[in-house]
Amino acid sequence: MALDEETRVRLSGVSTATLTTCLFKRGFRNVCLQDVHPVGPAQPAMVGEAFTLRLVPAREDLDTMAVYADPDHPQRKAIETCPAGHVLVIDSRGDARGASAGDILVTRLMVRGVAGIVTDGGFRDSPGIARLGFPAYHRRPSPPTGPIWHHAADIGLPIACGGVAVYPGDVMVGDAEGVVCIPAHLAAEVAAEAAEMTLYETFVEERVRAGDPLLGLYPASEASRAAFALWRRSRGR
Repeated sequence: MALDEETRVRLSGVSTATLTTCLFKRGFRNVCLQDVHPVGPAQPAMVGEAFTLRLVPAREDLDTMAVYADPDHPQRKAIETCPAGHVLVIDSRGDARGASAGDILVTRLMVRGVAGIVTDGGFRDSPGIARLGFPAYHRRPSPPTGPIWHHAADIGLPIACGGVAVYPGDVMVGDAEGVVCIPAHLAAEVAAEAAEMTLYETFVEERVRAGDPLLGLYPASEASRAAFALWRRSRGR
């Protein structure tokens, strides 16, 4: 199911925290990628469908610098074929000893219109990636070149990233706190609920700052919903 523009816009305006709550209501607990953080503190929000790359442990007779000359090398092929608007998600087995990518490859993704890149390993040239202003998430910086520790195995298959199952086409949302994976078939309804929840929480924050207690306000009560409806109309929202 393709990600429509309305859903994309809604997801770009809500937090990963809110999304985890919406997914928990639907029985999904393991959706937030663990130990995966923004490379740069001011990078924009990320929304896009997952395009997957799987790395396995390197083997000395197969993984040398010469592998990068092969146009079908899965890492290089992923960089050149990840569709615009998608997110390249890399299964690095949580191993940040070797780089999953560097600033030149990430720049290529940015120029091609890709929406972001995520790995549960590390990126080399991370200061350069941070300066791009492109959504990029990793475990920690990793200067060593990838083939020291990783063998790029395949693309376009289900993977694990940050302990979360990621299927091609799942919707990845990233913000300053981290990355959430939304099953593709739930993206539109979760986005709609999260947008409503975000608006209600804006109302709640305003009331709490004004001195109102939480009881009867958060979670919502019949009275607070009525007050919210008036607040919403007064702001044309």
